[in-house]
Amino acid sequence: MADAEVGNQTSITEFILLGFEILPELQILLFLMFLLLYMATVAGNVLITVLIIAVQHLHTPMYFFLGNLSCLDTCYTCTLLPRMLASFLTGDRTISFSDCFIQFFFSCMVLVTECFLLSVMSYDRYLAVCKPLHYAALMSDRFCFTLAAGSWISGFIVVSIVCLFLLRLTFCGPNQLDHFFCEYVAVIKLSCSDTYEVELVVFSLAFIALMPPFLLTLMSYVFIITTMLRIPSNTMRQKAFSTCSSHIIVVTIFYGTLAIVYIFPQTNTLKALNKIFSLSYTVLTPLVNPFIYGLRNREVKEALRKFVCVMLNLKRV
Repeated sequence: MADAEVGNQTSITEFILLGFEILPELQILLFLMFLLLYMATVAGNVLITVLIIAVQHLHTPMYFFLGNLSCLDTCYTCTLLPRMLASFLTGDRTISFSDCFIQFFFSCMVLVTECFLLSVMSYDRYLAVCKPLHYAALMSDRFCFTLAAGSWISGFIVVSIVCLFLLRLTFCGPNQLDHFFCEYVAVIKLSCSDTYEVELVVFSLAFIALMPPFLLTLMSYVFIITTMLRIPSNTMRQKAFSTCSSHIIVVTIFYGTLAIVYIFPQTNTLKALNKIFSLSYTVLTPLVNPFIYGLRNREVKEALRKFVCVMLNLKRV
């Protein structure tokens, strides 16, 4: 996105991210808190990714998709939090027009890709629980790679279309974004041109591109729960549930907060809480994903223990 092209489309050159209405003396405290969250998120997700690559017995479809999810969460965190940390530290809340749309593009691409990837992971769990005898044949390495690549490519295409329509809008002031990052609703409210076409495109894309992954996720768990209820043994039922419980928690947090922010009616109360709920899928979900999948998963904990032992032995040598 060239600056010259941006200048032809807008009469303003930067936005001001209002962020959270807080006292100035709390800026340093928030900087330290979000810095710790940032470091923990990146460290946790990178660790999960490294473990999945390095440990042989984690080379399975479930952990392959988990590695992709950890990469997405790392990218999402690195897209949003460094700019927020700089704002807390320096007090400078301005962001250039081009940087704002670059941030919008990458954050939305990761968000849409995660919708597709979570549906792929739910389908993987459906096959593991409902079609265990055919699982290995159906979830081949090539098919897993195709599903993961399709998720990334789909996210890129969907958000590219949205951005092409957004860049046709005119922004002539005001330039104060009532959010802590360049979020779709906050950006489109500042346009002084007709936004009907953009909103229609976004709604259509959300319905066509994002509804199928959501329905696939929902239907997968309907079949999974139905199958688990038919299992006569409590031990086998608990084992089947344990393979899906982590994914259920992540999906519930992810879609629950997105529904509150983008689907539920925007009452005055919800508008005031909108930014706080946005923190859940922008900051908290990438943070808790490695802990939900890692600390609650015996295989990951065992892989981490072996990985640490190998690293210690190498240092001694």
